[in-house]
Amino acid sequence: MKKLFSIVPAVGMLLAGTQVSASNNAYAVAANIQTIIQDAPGGGFGHEGLKTRFIEGGAGFMGVVLLCLIIGLAFVIERIIYLNMATTNTKKLTSAVEEALQSGGIEAAKEVCRNTKGPVASIFYQGLDRAHEGVESAEKAVVAYGGVQMGQLEKNVSWVSLFIAIAPMLGFMGTVIGMISAFDQIAVAGGVDASLIAGDIKIALLTTVFGLIVAIILQVFYNYIVSKIDAIVNDMEDASISLIDLLVANKK
Repeated sequence: MKKLFSIVPAVGMLLAGTQVSASNNAYAVAANIQTIIQDAPGGGFGHEGLKTRFIEGGAGFMGVVLLCLIIGLAFVIERIIYLNMATTNTKKLTSAVEEALQSGGIEAAKEVCRNTKGPVASIFYQGLDRAHEGVESAEKAVVAYGGVQMGQLEKNVSWVSLFIAIAPMLGFMGTVIGMISAFDQIAVAGGVDASLIAGDIKIALLTTVFGLIVAIILQVFYNYIVSKIDAIVNDMEDASISLIDLLVANKK
């Protein structure tokens, strides 16, 4: 038993030393990787490195990939601005409509909706405008106009997804064309010379890299836009149910 207690501290010290050594090795490896990236020809893939790599990739496919990024970001900015303007405080709007119904009736509630921006207020207005025909007519108007507003929210989103798909495809196409050019040079030279084909292979791989970078950037914004649309649609559905409840209560 005494031997056992004397062995345990020794094992603990050995394990601690191993962990320290592993940690030091990890830091050393990370430092070496960072040094390699910084010292790489063209500056690696930092800010200046990306510009150098882009120029090295050539104006053909690189220009098309850059155009996909610019047009895709234009649609992204337009959608983000529209969705932010379409966001409404539905609880505040529902409370205001309820107070207007109790104090001034349907016309007062419609006036509240006219003075409020966003798809929820537009849906409320359509429902209130059909309220004199009955609750069922108002509900049908809310559902129908809700579909119209949903289409407006999703407008141009398909273009963003299109550029997400096209950008890496263009990069892969550039890679294939570059590899074909490299093999053509091998066939002409009658042998494999690394210095002869390295440039074509490098350009081929750069087109793929930048195509993937464009797709990743647009994908992040696309997911944000989709989540924003889902949130607005959920608010529209909840608010529509609240409006029908208010009309039923007001009728009684």
